[in-house]
Amino acid sequence: MADKKAGVASANAAMDADTASQLIDARITELGDWRGATLARIRHLIREADRDVVEEVKWRKPSNPGGVPVWSHEGILCTGETYKDKVKLTFAKGALLDDPAGLFNSSLDGNIRRAIDIGEVSQIDEAALKSLIRAAVALNTKGR
Repeated sequence: MADKKAGVASANAAMDADTASQLIDARITELGDWRGATLARIRHLIREADRDVVEEVKWRKPSNPGGVPVWSHEGILCTGETYKDKVKLTFAKGALLDDPAGLFNSSLDGNIRRAIDIGEVSQIDEAALKSLIRAAVALNTKGR
């Protein structure tokens, strides 16, 4: 019985991941500007850094029916929100991560979260971002 439940849960998770990926694809397409391109690039870098990352969409509501893209690996790694003037990549446990490249430039006063605000003309340090993703994965999987 447990194997059957695990199989159903696994199938539901795969279906949910497909749906989440489709919703993120739709959000990128819907944006159709530099924010969509930036979100797509960030998504690609996250997937390169962690081949086992799970894509989710959370916090769907009438004012934001597409929800917020979320990347997880045994817990939330980061979210990708889009605003008029920026794409905000928020790391759930960013305050606990070393950031030698100084990517974190927002939410610096929080006890747990840290964020990277990426504007239209901002350059992404791809290697440093992938290092942060890997560090977030290591933090989430530590001791498991």
